[in-house]
Order: sequence, then C-alpha cells, then structure tokens
Amino acid sequence: MSMATRTDTQSPVLHAADSHDLIRVHGARVNNLKDVSIEIPKRRLTVFTGVSGSGKSSLVFGTIAAESQRLINETYSAFVQGFMPTLARPEVDVLEGLTTAILVDQQRMGADPRSTVGTATDTNAMLRILFSRLGQPHIGPPSAYAFNVPSVRASGAITVERGAKKAVKATFNRTGGMCPRCEGRGTVSDIDLTQLYDDSKSLNEGALTIPGYSMDGWYGRIFGGCGFFDPDKPIRKYTKKELHDLLHKEPTKIKVDGINLTYEGLIPKIHKSMLSKDIDALQPHVRAFVERAMTFTVCPECDGTRLSEGARSSKIEGLSIADACATQISDLADWVRGLDEPSVAPLLGALLGTLDSFVEIGLGYLSLDRPAGTLSGGEAQRVKMIRHLGSSLTDTTYVFDEPTAGLHPHDIQRMNDLLLRLRDKGNTVLVVEHKPETIVIADHVVDLGPGAGTAGGTVCFEGTVEGLRAGGTITGRHFDDRAAVKETVRKPTGTLEIRGATANNLKGVDVDIPLGVLAVVTGVAGSGKSSLVHGSIPAGEGVVSVDQGTIRGSRRSNPATYTGLLDPIRKAFAKANGVKPALFSANSEGACPTCNGAGVIYTDLAMMAGVASTCEECEGKRFQAAVLDHHLGGRDISEVLAMSVAEAEEFFGAGEAHTPAAHRILGRLVDVGLGYLTIGQPLTTLSGGERQRLKLATHMAEKGGVYILDEPTTGLHLADVEQLLGLLDRLVDSGKSVIVIEHHQAVMAHADWIIDLGPGAGHDGGRIVFEGTPADLVAARSTLTGEHLAAYVGT
Repeated sequence: MSMATRTDTQSPVLHAADSHDLIRVHGARVNNLKDVSIEIPKRRLTVFTGVSGSGKSSLVFGTIAAESQRLINETYSAFVQGFMPTLARPEVDVLEGLTTAILVDQQRMGADPRSTVGTATDTNAMLRILFSRLGQPHIGPPSAYAFNVPSVRASGAITVERGAKKAVKATFNRTGGMCPRCEGRGTVSDIDLTQLYDDSKSLNEGALTIPGYSMDGWYGRIFGGCGFFDPDKPIRKYTKKELHDLLHKEPTKIKVDGINLTYEGLIPKIHKSMLSKDIDALQPHVRAFVERAMTFTVCPECDGTRLSEGARSSKIEGLSIADACATQISDLADWVRGLDEPSVAPLLGALLGTLDSFVEIGLGYLSLDRPAGTLSGGEAQRVKMIRHLGSSLTDTTYVFDEPTAGLHPHDIQRMNDLLLRLRDKGNTVLVVEHKPETIVIADHVVDLGPGAGTAGGTVCFEGTVEGLRAGGTITGRHFDDRAAVKETVRKPTGTLEIRGATANNLKGVDVDIPLGVLAVVTGVAGSGKSSLVHGSIPAGEGVVSVDQGTIRGSRRSNPATYTGLLDPIRKAFAKANGVKPALFSANSEGACPTCNGAGVIYTDLAMMAGVASTCEECEGKRFQAAVLDHHLGGRDISEVLAMSVAEAEEFFGAGEAHTPAAHRILGRLVDVGLGYLTIGQPLTTLSGGERQRLKLATHMAEKGGVYILDEPTTGLHLADVEQLLGLLDRLVDSGKSVIVIEHHQAVMAHADWIIDLGPGAGHDGGRIVFEGTPADLVAARSTLTGEHLAAYVGT
C-alpha cells in the first residue's frame, strides 16, 4: 500500500486553506462601474463580455489587476518602493482572494531598434549558449554571439595585491558579437547631401535648404566671418578641404565682429539638433526635412544581420547564428530537433519547447530577427504569452485582453487550447473577449452592460455559457447570430491592378482588386494580407488608410481636439459670451495655471512608469475658475467636455447651443459606434479598436476614393458589428471603394468580393488561394477560410 493512500475511512474534511476559491469584488466604482459586486471562481476560465465601453476593462484591468499589482509592490523594501510608482488604490469597497496578476495586453512592444522577437522571448540567449558550445570555429563565450555586446580591448596598469607583490601590466579583452559599423542595428543611416544644399548656388545665394539655416541671421554671420571658405563661391567649385570644412569640421572657436562663437560642420550640427531627437517630437517642417534627408540602408558590413564577422563565421552543421535567426521559426524547430548532442541535451530541450510553443500559438511564420516594434498588437500579445507558457508559476491570475485579435478562425482554436492549458496548470484565467468562439469555452461568464459609457457599468448576467444564451442580455441575444451570405453583390466600377507583389512573404502576386464595392482580404495570420494591401497599394491621391497604430498625440489630446470638434465649440462659447475663443482652450489662455491645463500633475520617475495625480486647484477640470463662469446653453466648457458623444450630439443639435459644424463631426463619431466616448477623454486611454474608429470618423470627411481598413471589428461587440457593416455599406453607396483586411466571418459574408491568401503562414503563404464572391467561396470550400465561413453561415 503506497504511502499516499488515505488509511482513515471518514470523508476527508475540507482544509480551511482550500476554502478560498473565489475572488470577491464588492462595490467597484472605477471609471463607469456602478457599484459592481461579483464573485469570480479561482482556477477557472472566466470570460468578461459586453458592448464596447461597458466597463469590462475597468473591472478586470482597472480594479482586479491594478489592486494585485499595488499589493505586490508593497511587499518590497521601502528603499525599492522609493523607485516604484505609488499606485492609488482603485475605488472599491472590498477585494478578497486576489492572487498575483500577470497582464498580457495588446500594447505594442517597445520599438527599440535592437529588440527582436528572439531577444524579447529569451530564445536568442539559448541560441547563443548553444553556438558558444558547439559552433566551429569556437570564437568565445555566449556574449561573442550577441549583437547587443560590443567588443572591447584595453591595456593598462592594474595593481594586483598578493601579499607584498604587485603585478602591474595587463590587457583586457572582451569579445562581443556587435557589428562595429551599424552597432547592432542592422541598418546604417546616411545623409542625402542633395537635401542639405543646392550645389549650383553660393551660400549667400541661399544654397542651404536646411530649415532654420538662413543667411539673414546668426548663421550668415558665422559662415561669412569664419574665413574657411568664400560665401560667394558656388558650392560645386569648393576644394576638397573647403567642402570638408563646410560639412564635417569639428567644433572650432572663432571670433566674428568681436564676438566669440563656435563654428561646427553642418553634419555634426544637424546630428545634434535634429537627428538625435525623437522624430515624433520634432516640428512638422523639421520632421519632413529629416525624413527627406535621412536614408536608411542595410549595413554593408554585416548585411543586415547585426553581427560581427567572427560571430557569422562560427557554424553548427553549416548554419551560423545569423542564418538561424533569419530562418522561419517552424523550420528552425525542425533543425534543432535534428541536432543530437548529449552534452547540451537539457538546453536543446528547453530551446525546442520555446520554438514549438511559437508554432502552436500560430507564430511559426515569424523569424527570430524580426524587430519587435514591427509586430501587430495581436502578435505582440501572443509573443508575450510564450514567456508565460513555459513558466513554472501556478496559482496566479492571468489577464488577457482580446487574445483573438488578429486571428483567423482557424487560429482561434489553438488560442483556446492555450488558455485552457494555462487554466489546467492551476491558474485563474480572466479574458476580456467578444468572439463567441472563445466565449464558448468559458467556465464562467460575466456580461457587463447594458449599454456603453454612462449607460453601462452594471453586471447584466453572470453564470454559465448556457445561461448566457438563455438570458435576455444583448450578448445573449446576439450570441448565435449568423450573418447570411449576400444574395446579390454590387458590380465593380473599375479595378486596382497589383502586379508582381513581393513584399515580405508574397510570391510575385498578381491580383485585381475591384473598386466601388466592399472587398475583403482574408487569410490566416501571417499569410501576407497586410503586406499585399499596405505594401502594394500606392498611398497616393485618394487612398485613405486607417490602421490600428497609435494616434500621434500627447496625453493632452482627446477626441474633441483630434477630430477638430473643439474649434466650433470654442467659437460658439466665445460668441455667446463676447470673449475670445482662446479662453476655452485648455492648451491656451484658459488653462489652469497649476497643471497647465492637463487636469493632472505628472510626476516623472526616471526609470519607472510615471504617476499622475489630479490637480487640486481645478479638480481635474483643466480650466481657470474664471473661464467656468461663461456658459452656453446652461453648461460651462468643462461640463461640455465631460459629455459623451451621444449627449453632445443632442446638445449641439438644437436649442440655444445649436452648432451645425460641431453637430456634423459628432454625427460621424456616432456612426462609427463611438457614441459612448467622453469628448474630453485623453486619447492615451482608448483601446486599439476605438482609436481606429476615431481615425475612420475623422477621415470620412476627406475626399478619399479608396478606404483601406485594417481589422475594424477589433474590440467590437457582436451588436456593434452590425452597425459597422451598415457604415461600410453607406461608404460604398456614396461612391467610395472600401478594402478591408478582416477575419470576422460576419464581414466576410457581407462582402461583395473576397481575396483569400494562404494556404498557410510565412513561406507557406503569400499566394492567392481564392478570389470571388462569398457565395462561391462557401460553395467551393477549397480553402481554410471557405470551410470556416461555410460552417459559420450554416450551409
């Protein structure tokens, strides 16, 4: 009889420590939550659903995860806490039974030029150890294969005290793998000299075309008085030395008109003043100049591999570490499987496990040298998941934000398996999700609503999936909705020809995209959809591309400033009160002096996330007290900015505050399903899908003829997808051409024309496997998309 068998016959009494199997939330009031109280089972998969803006993120991220992080931070010593952001406690009465929370969100990964998929997942670290053990010829320790480690050689006097002896001369070497020319970036930047000056003119004739370098000001005095070259001689007639002095001279003290000045060549000067700064922070005309003058070319020395010659020369079975990183991950896994080397068996096992999880999660088409900043939100989220899959932590809470974003129905199945695997390790998995395919696998469902913004924030249903289907909530009613394939499709008015497209993994694709209709481009993740649409359609006249990238804007930007809505509102206020419009701008004269109109005071902590605290003087209203004495239609400016889009549309639509210009913009925001957003909410708080719909609303006023949308259904509830389809139809009926990259079957069924890429991802994709109407795709069932669409429409 084994030791573990119980010998007593009574039923085992439940141990007190096992009774904590719920996370209890009582009275949550973060953002729009209205005193929410729920119990979430631990070690189960719970899905949170509800229309966009109903408060899912506020409950999961803003309350549960935020409090967990705050409590973890409090376990560190006071010294360490001094370097950490002091997080405010979320507004909630009781939170019990929390476990450590790990957030896996869709924030894009940092776009550091030296960060790649391999370095972000620690796969590179394992490869470097492998090459330092097995690579022939042997060139050094693992750091010799790292493109982030430069080689260092030093010699000099060091004092070594052994007893009374002193040894003095020594040399020090460290072999790194960084390519010396491009410093591990893979690209080198050159300056296009033709953009700096016109060589047929002299300096006095205005040869310099750099913004701010006119001969009328100080620069004219410096160039005229330095004596290194003749300012009246055309630049093309300069001697070699004169040209060198103009472009490259190191800082030199000179005296002009009795004033001490420093002369420096143009190129080092531009480097300091423009090129070393963040390009997004420059003024528009300077940014345009930098984009013209800087040319990035593949580093000629390392051929873009980022590695020094030594690191590239060391090989295992004919493959160098650069080749390994450039290989598609699914192929690299097969290569590692073929290595039989008992001395590094545990390492090979760990490496293979990581590479296989890439393939399982549907990222086998990436390569390890892919820069991390180029991954889409969904890809970045799945790369982060890989770190956690191999983790030996259990009893933690994993929080996912729409893990199916950017996934084809075929890939969703794999994602579901992964979520279940995390749960079966004994973890609590919380998922914010809209897709029925993922909601189905939940052990417990929480449906928030009933509406969005102020109309949301309550729990409409909690229980099982069956209960949700039977319940009368919006999600329950739409759960089994299936869009039917259109009987008749619109006829194209023309075609957009793409010939021989080879961007990324495309294999010389020829395709005609019909214009004047709703065309949908689909295919599994990594099949080449974005490469085809963004890489081959010239972004020229009349092409409006709306993607999910971050909106260029600061934490002061909000939907009112971004869409141009604030201008007519300011003018209406100014006219009604007989004062000037600048008073009603929080970035101008009306700003609260303490927080400069930001509404919050930011404390920037150099190495950690900063902390924002509400400004005490204006109480977060952003304006001076005097400005708030002016009213329009009985409301002051801060009350107007606190309205939701839908309320504001009503407010500016009729009555005393009737402002047609503002009403038009608000109408477009309601059209794209953003009626619940507050018009003064900072842009930094919007989700990817909301940002994209905000851009769409802004672009709808433009004269574009072709609209390109990249997964517009991201973050949309089933009920909102119908609204989006209506909007796309209205765009097409008004004479526009709409091209949508999309995985959502309702959008595919609604299309007039489908282009399906595949058959697989990475080098197994990049070909067109079907083009035609949705009805033909369903009838043929010749592709993965066809099979899933056929199953969806239930034919």
